[in-house]
Amino acid sequence: MSKKKVLGISFGRKMSNTEVMIKTALMECEKAGNEVKFIRADDLNIQDCTGCIACVVGLLQGASGKCVIKDDMHIIDEALMECDAVIVGSPTYVLAPTGRFKTVCDRLGPSHDVAFRTEAKKAGIERGGKPEQLPDERSFKKRIGALITVGGAMTQNWLSFAMPSMYEFTISMGTSVVDKYEYFGAMAHEHVVGNKEVMDRMVVMGQNIAEALKCEDDTELTKWRGNDEGICPVCHCDMLTVLHKENKVECPVCGISGDLALVDGKIKVNFSEAEKNRSRLFYAGKLEHQVEISTKAVGPGQIPNKKELLEKYLGYGE
Repeated sequence: MSKKKVLGISFGRKMSNTEVMIKTALMECEKAGNEVKFIRADDLNIQDCTGCIACVVGLLQGASGKCVIKDDMHIIDEALMECDAVIVGSPTYVLAPTGRFKTVCDRLGPSHDVAFRTEAKKAGIERGGKPEQLPDERSFKKRIGALITVGGAMTQNWLSFAMPSMYEFTISMGTSVVDKYEYFGAMAHEHVVGNKEVMDRMVVMGQNIAEALKCEDDTELTKWRGNDEGICPVCHCDMLTVLHKENKVECPVCGISGDLALVDGKIKVNFSEAEKNRSRLFYAGKLEHQVEISTKAVGPGQIPNKKELLEKYLGYGE
């Protein structure tokens, strides 16, 4: 049996807290007999997504949906296609992960969405497309992941958007997050290597990934192994959006709504099984989005006088 492959991607500085935490987890995966690989994203030339939607159009036409931008993104792309598990970490500078992290997530977006790629494969086969013209077959294998974010602030709420935003990396490809860790108060330590509690937790994270990879059953492979259950039973995050509609709240990560209640003085949210099953972390939720885009998106040429309407904006304020 071939070794399972575990990928680590850091969006932090060389040998900084984030990098060392990821490498600690990777070392445990390697000890368990897995093959590991590490990428420092800041070493790569990755350009911003331009919103040209060439990837979406390609996928809707049953093609591979490859990005038209030629840079180093292919390095991350290939590593992701190869891996069975990915550990992603980013510092939190201002409430959320770094700009480069968001840039990579934008590039992964629709182009790597497993629902878009699945439907593209079906359409491509129907029109007689060759394998090399279709989405990469490795897109469809089950992957697991773990998320790490690091902030210097002593109070956790200065990382308020960090962990929910980290899920952006895993949503499109359908990577099942089995563990996550939010390290705040990092400025109280010279370096995480001297913080035994955090380092021990990274050892456990690596062990959790390694144990999951031993499972042949998908349910066991993807089950939650983290310490914190969170208010949402799917993503295990605590952030909620208040909808101002009766007692309805929504998980902004999963996009599912539930009923808010106070039970014995504690906030509880009841998410129905139907809502949980349509989380965008699952295929059903992604397919909802794919159908929405493929059936509702309006193509060019719908506004006959568009050019004239835009004339007053040309060069305005420049």
